Amino acid sequence: MLSNPFLFALMRHLPAPVASWLGGWLSLNVARRTMKLRDARARANLAILRPHLSQAEREAILTRRWINIGRTVAELANIDRLVNDAHVRVIDRPGYKQVLDGPGPMIAFTCHLGNWDLLAAYIKWSTDRPGLGVYEDPDDPKVAAQLRKARSSYMGEAIGGEGAARGVLKHLTQKDRATLYILADERRDRQVWFPTFGRPLEPSGNLSIALRLARKVGARFLPFYLVRTGGPHFDLHWHPPLDPREMSDAQIVGALDRYLGEACIAHADEWLALHDMDLTVPGHDVT
Repeated sequence: MLSNPFLFALMRHLPAPVASWLGGWLSLNVARRTMKLRDARARANLAILRPHLSQAEREAILTRRWINIGRTVAELANIDRLVNDAHVRVIDRPGYKQVLDGPGPMIAFTCHLGNWDLLAAYIKWSTDRPGLGVYEDPDDPKVAAQLRKARSSYMGEAIGGEGAARGVLKHLTQKDRATLYILADERRDRQVWFPTFGRPLEPSGNLSIALRLARKVGARFLPFYLVRTGGPHFDLHWHPPLDPREMSDAQIVGALDRYLGEACIAHADEWLALHDMDLTVPGHDVT
């Protein structure tokens, strides 16, 4: 859909619930048939993460997962229509608001669960904190261009590529109560390194960068994620902030790993990185 301007424009002109449904249908009936390696990876990882499920139960999760992927892509065309309390319900809203209204910089830390773009847009909409998102363009230039176009209406500031570290540091130090939005389960070296799921891995990638930034500027971590409850409707779950002034790096990593790792297992039907990770041989990619 992202590489097809006509289809993306069609999603924009359709009512948001219809576009979301159509995206899910296309993903399940078209994309899944052409992405057999990713489907196989997801199936192998799910068997490891949820070994007590029956084959039929795992197949149902994988089916819902492809539907969620398609819905998420289709919803990119309508994010501005979904960024409201009618489509996003915050669990413990008073506590969430109190956290966002608090002082100091913050690193909003999450995984590719539910609709992660909507999560970024919602945190920007729900607070007066200056926000910045960190991203990495896909390899396909057409998809990258379409993503930038889609996200320009709601992402606000976003940064990636060379010079990103300097821009992030400047944002966190020069803007009062600045917020940085980071996805922890990025794919590097053809592998996903976080959550660890018990693998003996040192903090790396976005997690390592976030830890260093938090120490340098005194930023607290806000672990949170968004899960779909039906159609284009979601629940936003969050964890009390983790303060580097009160916790060691190991304690912070452990808390993030447990909270987001458990969420990825519980909501494997909505976790994108399930097909990018290889848990069959820790630390190695699927070829």
